[in-house]
Amino acid sequence: MDFLLQNWMLVAVAVGSAAMLMWPAFSGGAGAGVSPTEAVQLINRDKAAVIDVCTPQEFAQGHVTGARNIPLDALEQQLPQAVKNKATPLVFVCASGVRSRRAVAIAKKLGYERAVSLAGGMAAWRSASLPVQKA
Repeated sequence: MDFLLQNWMLVAVAVGSAAMLMWPAFSGGAGAGVSPTEAVQLINRDKAAVIDVCTPQEFAQGHVTGARNIPLDALEQQLPQAVKNKATPLVFVCASGVRSRRAVAIAKKLGYERAVSLAGGMAAWRSASLPVQKA
């Protein structure tokens, strides 16, 4: 006990470091989602459905080929009709990855356990030189 009291700063640094290392696990994984390469593998191997949660205007400017547009504010109502099988893997996409992370939380609340977010959104998809479809 004397060691802890005499070296309280070392103990504080150790506890702080441990907390920072464990933060991703407590915040729902790394929080970043899957890379564009991992998303392509999910789409090709596991027949994942791609759901774009951008606004219709953003969707029209460019989206993942074959993606369905369900704006984030309508996701809870429209997702059960769009993807009836809750075992189907879902890849959520938005412009930057922020809204798609929220979409994953909504999907998991609805029972879609295989839902993931595209890390970096359409910006990462484009920078990986993957195909973009315009409406």
